Formats: sequence, C-alpha cells, structure tokens
Amino acid sequence: MNFLNRYADTVYCIMRLIVGLMFFCHGAQKILGWFPDPKHAAGPLPPLMLLGGWVELVCGLLLAVGLLTRIAAFLASGEMAVGFFMFHASGGSLVPLVNHGELAVAYCFLFLFIFFYGPGAWSIDGLIARSRGAQTAPA
Repeated sequence: MNFLNRYADTVYCIMRLIVGLMFFCHGAQKILGWFPDPKHAAGPLPPLMLLGGWVELVCGLLLAVGLLTRIAAFLASGEMAVGFFMFHASGGSLVPLVNHGELAVAYCFLFLFIFFYGPGAWSIDGLIARSRGAQTAPA
C-alpha cells in the first residue's frame, strides 16, 4: 500500500485544516456567541473559560491556515490537557469515557501530533519556508 504515501501530506494538511476549523468553532461559540448551545446557560464566562475560548479561536485559525503552526499546536494541546484535568477529571474519574472528556483527549493528542509533525507543505509556514529557500539559493 505504498502508493498511498503520495497522498499523505495532502491528507495531513486537510486534517489540520478541518481540526483547526472545528477548534475555532469551539472558541467562536464561547467568545463570539456563534453556534449557541441550549444545554449551557448564556451569560458571562468565568475568566479561565474566557481564556480557553480565546486560545481556541486564535489557535484554531492559525492551525487551519498553517501559520505559526507548532506554537499554536503546542498551546492548543496544553489547553486541552488543562481542560481535561480541571473540568473533566475533577469529578474523580480519569477515564475519559466516564467523565465525557474524550474530545479533550483526542484534541490534545491531535495537537501534540501536529506540534511534532509540523505545518506540512500546504500551509503558510510552508510557503514562507519555500520562499526563504528560494531567496538563499544561488542563481
């Protein structure tokens, strides 16, 4: 199945785009009031959730377009780890299925993977790296 390797970077960049946009939507829900959730009461957010919303909003967009990708992924992964332990695991159970923290754990490890893998070819970071390489190449 080595023929699939030629699509790996393309699929990775599409995954980074989709995951970044989904993360952005979580921030847009908290900060901008988009996609209202009837299960949660409207009103001012606690400061920690407000900070988390801004991280989701900004890092989600940065990840989606591939700008400052590693920094954004590191911050987003850390936010999800903090969110899991402070909000989901605080009830006494560390099992994500029991404390409903599956999405936080999945995001945390997706962002950790993006942090280590990097932006990929289809990203603003990739464009910047290619243009710098072209400038320094001998004519």
